[in-house]
Amino acid sequence: MTDSPFTPDKEQIAALEPFERLPLERIELIATGSHAERAIAELAGATMLGFDTESKPTFAKGEVSDGPHIVQLATLEKAWIFQLHDADCRAVLCELLATHAGQKVGFGLGDDMRRIRGKLGVEARGVVDLNHLFRAQGYRKDIGVKTAVALLFGKRFLKSGKASTSNWAARQLSESQLLYAANDAWAAARVYEAMNR
Repeated sequence: MTDSPFTPDKEQIAALEPFERLPLERIELIATGSHAERAIAELAGATMLGFDTESKPTFAKGEVSDGPHIVQLATLEKAWIFQLHDADCRAVLCELLATHAGQKVGFGLGDDMRRIRGKLGVEARGVVDLNHLFRAQGYRKDIGVKTAVALLFGKRFLKSGKASTSNWAARQLSESQLLYAANDAWAAARVYEAMNR
């Protein structure tokens, strides 16, 4: 049996230089159907999109999440964060997920896909879980975004624990939420592009 390729541990990753982040001016928050239509027109030609979702966390025993509350899509240049309060915005996003021919790439997407099917009733087309690509290269442990960025770029991906457990169902998202959500999807796009270079 061959050994699994080297993966850095938390301490080794913590010692790395930070990975650059997609800045706020390249992140677009989408909340209405008309805004979603404009975003979809921009996304139409992309052959690959970084993809992720966020759901408001549940803290009470027996509480069931009604997420996802946002869906993030990113090219190598920009990210779009779709809020799902507005029915027209949801409908436009569903159409994109079901028909867009490009690959939608992300990490650990099993739960995201279950939630999208449950809440939006749509099967996203062309979904690629990057963890499966790392498995195919011989990695036995699950590879998340932090480890992938360390392996491919020799950098430390910054992730705020506070943002990850924040209220993603809020109508007003904070700057830290926007940066967190957009960069998760953008980093997935960067990793996929680096793996296929």
